[in-house]
Amino acid sequence: MTVTAVSAATWKTPTVVTVAGTPLIADVSGALYWDEERLLVVSDLHLEKGSSFAARGVLLPPYDSAATLARLASVVARYNPRRVMALGDSFHDRDAHTRLVAGDRQAIDALQAGRDWIWISGNHDPALPPDLGGTVLDELSLGSIVFRHQPTGARGEIAGHLHPKARVPTRGRAVERRCFASDGERAVMPAFGAYAGGLSIRDRAFAAIFRSLEFTAHVLGDARLHAIAASRCY
Repeated sequence: MTVTAVSAATWKTPTVVTVAGTPLIADVSGALYWDEERLLVVSDLHLEKGSSFAARGVLLPPYDSAATLARLASVVARYNPRRVMALGDSFHDRDAHTRLVAGDRQAIDALQAGRDWIWISGNHDPALPPDLGGTVLDELSLGSIVFRHQPTGARGEIAGHLHPKARVPTRGRAVERRCFASDGERAVMPAFGAYAGGLSIRDRAFAAIFRSLEFTAHVLGDARLHAIAASRCY
């Protein structure tokens, strides 16, 4: 696979995850890149989660949106995609977009400049306003792949929503990290947002998607992904 905008010095051995016969690059950031379509996909940004919690008296540092958008800008710069798709729950609640500070709104505008931008609606943000820029869709089909927020287990599906994470035993201790979950026919993406939590891939919600433990956790490491059988995780 030739990666359009990634130099060998930056990304020597990309991790390729195949979904329904379509090869996709799984980035260590938690993004997916479809080189043939020049499409970058991220899921569950949960922008303004900090301010949402603050409104309920749970005080968190109010920098999650800035941190998430900065990470996204880095990935966009690495791949230079023609299209970016945010796969649902881009905002933590229905009014979160109204709480964006000017700098974060400008960051979104800069990310959208010169490329197509697709917002997939999620359960946290089912009614995104048109003034955010880009196109709002419930789901999108491209070839053998369908992108949607909530997974159904259908073949060719790439979804988010579940925030997969894997707990892996290593050297006498356990490490817990976000991951892609895939069996080659479907995939669930990790949450990209700085404050987004995670759900163990051994939870029954994943059993409903994959029907067995015959799938792989592509665990996000510090510099690369680690492919680990779901049956080895707990």
